[in-house]
Amino acid sequence: MARLLQAPPKFHPSEWDIANKMQSASTESQKSRSERVTAESRRLLDEIEKRTQKTQSDVNKKIEQRQEEIKFWKQELDNKLEQIFHETEVLLTFKTRLEKSLESCKEPLDIAQKCLLNRQRRAGIDLVHDEVEQELVKEAEVLQGVIALLERTLEQTNEQIRLNRSAKYNLEMDLKDKFTALMIDNYCASLTNNTPDIRYADHTVKIEGTFVSPEDWIDFSNINVEKAEKQRNNSLVLRTLIDGILSQTASDMRRQCEAVNVAFRNRVKEVRDAKLQLERLLAMVMDETASQEKNIAALKKAIADKEGPVKVAQTRLEARNHRPNVELCYDTVQYRLTSEVQEITKNIERLKDTLAQAEAELKGLSRQQLSLEEEIRVKENTLYIDEVLCMQMRESVHINNF
Repeated sequence: MARLLQAPPKFHPSEWDIANKMQSASTESQKSRSERVTAESRRLLDEIEKRTQKTQSDVNKKIEQRQEEIKFWKQELDNKLEQIFHETEVLLTFKTRLEKSLESCKEPLDIAQKCLLNRQRRAGIDLVHDEVEQELVKEAEVLQGVIALLERTLEQTNEQIRLNRSAKYNLEMDLKDKFTALMIDNYCASLTNNTPDIRYADHTVKIEGTFVSPEDWIDFSNINVEKAEKQRNNSLVLRTLIDGILSQTASDMRRQCEAVNVAFRNRVKEVRDAKLQLERLLAMVMDETASQEKNIAALKKAIADKEGPVKVAQTRLEARNHRPNVELCYDTVQYRLTSEVQEITKNIERLKDTLAQAEAELKGLSRQQLSLEEEIRVKENTLYIDEVLCMQMRESVHINNF
C-alpha cells in the first residue's frame, strides 16, 4: 500500500533543461522541413501548372493542325470525287451512243442478208455471182465486224464504268470517315477545362493494334486519289477511243452501203439494157416469123399452083401414048412434054425442099421466140428482185453518226 502511494521519480534540472532544448530543436527542425515542403510544393504546383497549360496548348495546336490536314485531304477527296463522278456520267452518255450505234447496225445487216436471200431467187443465167452480190457479201462482213467491235467496246466501257464507280465508292467511304474524324476533332477542339461533360477515361490511354501510323493514313487517301485519277485518265482515253470507233465504223458502213447501192444501180441498168436488147431481138424474130409464115404460104401456093401444069403435061403424055402404029413417034412434042413433066416435077421437089427448110426455120424462130420471151421474163424477175424488192428496201437504210 505504501509502495503504491510512492511519488513519481524526480528529474534533474539539467534533464529538464535538455528536454526543453530538444523540444525546441525538434520543433524548429519540423518547422524547417514543413517550410521546405511548402516551398517545394509551390514551385512544383507552379511548374506543373505551366507544363500542363503548355502541354494542353500544344495539344490544341496539334488538334488544329490535324483539323487542317483532314480538311486538306477532305478537299482533295471532294475534288477527285467530283471529277470521277462527272467522268462517269460522261462515259455513260458514250455507253448510250455505243448502244444506239450497235442497235442501228441490226437493220442494215438484216436488209443485206435479205437482199442476198432474195437474189437467190434470180433464175437462169441471171443467177450470177455479180458485183452486187460481192458488195452485199462484203457489206454483211463489214456490218458483222462492226457489231463485234462495238460489242467488245461496250463490254470495255461497262468494265470502265464499274472501275470508276469502285473508285468513287472508295472516295466516298474515305470522305465519310474524314467527315466523322473532323467532327470528332472539332468536338475535341471545343473542349476546355470547364466543359461540363468532360470525364475520366483511363482505359483510352492504351494504344491498341487498330491504330495506323500517320504515314499509312496519308498513303491510304493518297492511294484512293491516285486510283481515282488513274481510272479517270483511263476513262478519258476510252472516250477518245469510242469517238474514233463510232466515227470510223459509221464511215465504213456508209461507204460500203453506197458501194452496194452503186452496184445495184449499175446492175439494174445492165439488166434493163439487156432486156431492151432482148425485146428488140424478139421484135426482129416476130417480124421474121411473120415474113417466114408468108414465105411458107407462098411456097405452098406455088406447089399447089404446079398441080395444074403437071397434070396437063402428064395427061397429054398419057393421051399421046395412045397414038396408033407409026404415029407413036418420039417427036419434038413428045420430047418437050417429057422434059416439061420432069422440069415441073423437079421444081416441085425444089419447092418442097425449100418449104421444108422454111418450116424448119419457122420452128427455129418459134423456139428462139420462146427462148427470148423466157429470157425477158428472167430479166423482168431480176429487175423486180433488184429494183423493187432490194433497192426499195435499202431506201430505209440510214447510217447515222452517234
